[in-house]
Amino acid sequence: MTAYLHTIATATPEHAYAQEAVGQWMQGLARDERQRRLLKALYRSSGIDTRHACITGFGRDFFARGERGELIEPGTGTRNAIYTEEARPLGVDAGRRLLAQLPEVAPSDVTHVVTASCTGFFNPGLDYYLVRDLGLPAATERYHLGFMGCYAAFPALRMAAHFCRANPQANVLVLCLELCSLHIQLGGSEDQLLANALFADGAAAALVSARPPAAGRPALHLERFASALVPEGEADMAWSIGDHGFDIALSSYVPKILGANIAEVVDGALADAGRRRGEIDTWAVHPGGKSILDQVERSLSLRPEQLAASRRVLRDFGNMSSATILFVLHDLLAEPAGDGQQICSMAFGPGLTVELALLSQLRG
Repeated sequence: MTAYLHTIATATPEHAYAQEAVGQWMQGLARDERQRRLLKALYRSSGIDTRHACITGFGRDFFARGERGELIEPGTGTRNAIYTEEARPLGVDAGRRLLAQLPEVAPSDVTHVVTASCTGFFNPGLDYYLVRDLGLPAATERYHLGFMGCYAAFPALRMAAHFCRANPQANVLVLCLELCSLHIQLGGSEDQLLANALFADGAAAALVSARPPAAGRPALHLERFASALVPEGEADMAWSIGDHGFDIALSSYVPKILGANIAEVVDGALADAGRRRGEIDTWAVHPGGKSILDQVERSLSLRPEQLAASRRVLRDFGNMSSATILFVLHDLLAEPAGDGQQICSMAFGPGLTVELALLSQLRG
């Protein structure tokens, strides 16, 4: 049974920040001239113009002031309380926008909800409030994928495709939502400084079903998924829960590790599907950072226009973890393209994990 991704809706917090302004503020907090120069280089070379965040002031109003004027970082409980308050309306907004784009799918038609997030926790969770606030049936099956990171959209879409193949009447609402800004820290490690310069907030919802797309409506045929591990990067991308948010390991070596391994991973996945690299028209790559896109482009011998959507999303939104690749696919759905255009999409996360999907674009 075939599964289709019918449409994607995106949502971001109302607060938008110019990357240049955030970088200048961060430089003002630098502990020495070396760190100031590092921060200046990070923000100038990030490939990001704008990021959205649920916190006001992108840090200025997030940290309290001590008696001597020093900045005091909020604890993990405070950060998670903000996540609990902000995630629900943002997720419901994305879900409402999604259903508004599909008049042929009523809320009562939704059979499954799959949510993915790695930046906070609460229970009842996002899945519960999507069912309640969107007016979905109380019997809707609910599943949550937690703490996977930037690649989580692919396991979520793969799960949705499995549901649709098992039940041709299934309509699966997939939501990826991340509030990465809540984990901004003032520590001096280069990993944390890099994370501060990249991550942002956003949500994206998708509708997957076995029903063919309506006439004239673009969709994506979910053809095949693949997973791979690059074990030498295990310690270079990871995180744990600390006392002041999530402590992240994000080595500057990650792009080089990906660059050295991605061709073998991609060619193997394509070969398993009976495809070759030259048969792919468009590459939807998670924009984990400008250097990651540069390495993927170089290693796979891609043309600049084949990564245009990924670079555009990075520029306008930054890295929103699991939601980001859905923003890229959202842009591709909006672009004019011939029926049957082949797309290879991929994202990377802790492990170092590589998740891939082969898609074909349908114009309906």
